[in-house]
Amino acid sequence: MSLVAIINYGMCNLDSVVRAVEACGHSARMVERPRELTNASKIILPGVGSFWDGMDELEKRGFPDSLKREALECGVPFLGICLGMQLLASHGTEGGHRAGLSFIPGEVVRFEFDDPTLRVPHIGWNEVVQVKNNPLLENVQDGSDFYFVHSFHFTCREEYVLSRTFYGSEFVSMVGRDNIFGTQFHPEKSLHNGLKVLKSFLDLC
Repeated sequence: MSLVAIINYGMCNLDSVVRAVEACGHSARMVERPRELTNASKIILPGVGSFWDGMDELEKRGFPDSLKREALECGVPFLGICLGMQLLASHGTEGGHRAGLSFIPGEVVRFEFDDPTLRVPHIGWNEVVQVKNNPLLENVQDGSDFYFVHSFHFTCREEYVLSRTFYGSEFVSMVGRDNIFGTQFHPEKSLHNGLKVLKSFLDLC
C-alpha cells in the first residue's frame, strides 16, 4: 500500500480528498510541513480559492522548493486538483499577476464571455473530452461528466493538454507533463468516475 501525501496549506477542506484516496485502497496523510513529503509515493495538491492566496500560503509554509524537488527531480507522481492544477502554471492573474510553481508552462486567466447567460464561476457537471492518451482517463468513458467549480482556467501549449471541456468555449480541463498531472474538475466530488481517475493516478508506478 502506498503512502499518499496530501498538501494542507489552508486552502480547502481536505476531508473529502482523504476519504476518496482511502476509498481507492491507499493510505492518505495530510502534510503541513515540507519535510513530511519524504518517502511519499504520491503527492496531491488540492485547493479552492485564488491563485495569489494559494501561492502565498505555499510559500509561507516553504513548500515550493520541496515540491519541485520531489516532483521534478525525484519523479514522484504529482496531482493538482482545481486550484492545485492552476498553481502548476508559470503564472496566474487572479488577485494580481503572480508566479506559480512552473511545473507546466502556461497562464491562468479568468473566463470572459459575451453571453450574459453564462455565469462565472462555472459550477456544475460538464463533459471531459480526452484529446490524447491519458492514463488517468483510461478506465473512464470519453465524454463522461465531472464536477467543476472555478472562475479561472489554465491556458498552455497543446503538448500539455490531456482533455478539454466546453463551457461557452473550450477550456483545458486536464493537463499533464511526465509524472505531473492536473484536473480542473474535482475527482473527489465526481462520484464513481472521479474515483476511477483518482485510482488510476494512485496506481501509477
